[in-house]
Amino acid sequence: MPQPIVLTCGEPAGVGPELAPKALAAGVPFVFLGDPRHLAAGVRWQEVAAPSGSVPEGVLAVLRHDFPAPAVPGQPDPANAQSVIDVIARAVELARSGAAGGICTLPINKEALKRGAGFAFPGHTEYLAHLAGDVPVVMMLASTTVTPPCWVVPVTIHIALSEVPGALTPGALEQAIRITDAALQRDFGIDRPRLAVAGLNPHAGENGVMGDEERLWIAPLLAHLRDEGFDLAGPLPADTMFHAPARARYDAALCAYHDQALIPIKTLDFAGGVNVTLGLPFVRTSPDHGTAFDIAGKGIADAESVIAALRMAHDMAGRRT
Repeated sequence: MPQPIVLTCGEPAGVGPELAPKALAAGVPFVFLGDPRHLAAGVRWQEVAAPSGSVPEGVLAVLRHDFPAPAVPGQPDPANAQSVIDVIARAVELARSGAAGGICTLPINKEALKRGAGFAFPGHTEYLAHLAGDVPVVMMLASTTVTPPCWVVPVTIHIALSEVPGALTPGALEQAIRITDAALQRDFGIDRPRLAVAGLNPHAGENGVMGDEERLWIAPLLAHLRDEGFDLAGPLPADTMFHAPARARYDAALCAYHDQALIPIKTLDFAGGVNVTLGLPFVRTSPDHGTAFDIAGKGIADAESVIAALRMAHDMAGRRT
């Protein structure tokens, strides 16, 4: 049995504080790391000294981390920005020390962290990689409610579409393939992962008619890796990769850019998607949504994604023990 998962508070002005008590429905051991004053009135919580601390059933276990300011739903306070960052770092320390089985991160707001604390990272993923020693990582979005599953790995993330052809290099694609293959074996128990690789261009270039990347280097790279023993399909036209019969032929799809990966999973499993960081020396998952400032504090935030993320983190941690 793995140690409990640490659920980081995320941006306290977002939906995180109301999702934490709802996440008890996940039915797996976890502890909330944040300021209990940010939780809604009436939430049953109890402070613990360590992730393994026990609380009565139906009570939220809290590792207390006091913030300078209260949380006003929908209005991030710059005074709290550094504490949001510190909570993430503290969770990583707990996971790396073995005190926690892994971490599940509630959403942050990058703009608020940048303005309030000079946060220099594009997002959670890059900051976690930095805390782990600047290790190479990739982001995987995993569905939890559709069959066959839709698991996607964008090779390039959060850059302008005009920058994608320059960022999608042979080295970047090979690294993403190797990290994904190793993580699916270690954390998901798939002995020989089947990976599908999308082309960059429409129709995967159609033999150079719509682009040369597939013909010039993507196909040769995949052939080289197949010779090493990787189970790879592609380069494939992205527009025919995500219907059910196609998804049944692979375990995860590697996509050239952000929207090529995220549009299919958010269409197929908007509420049940989980963000997983592959390649870290500790387990990390996250719900696949943002801070939702527009509904924060109203008590209507859907906990399906964070519940799925906690369950996935618990399962992954169990395979690492």
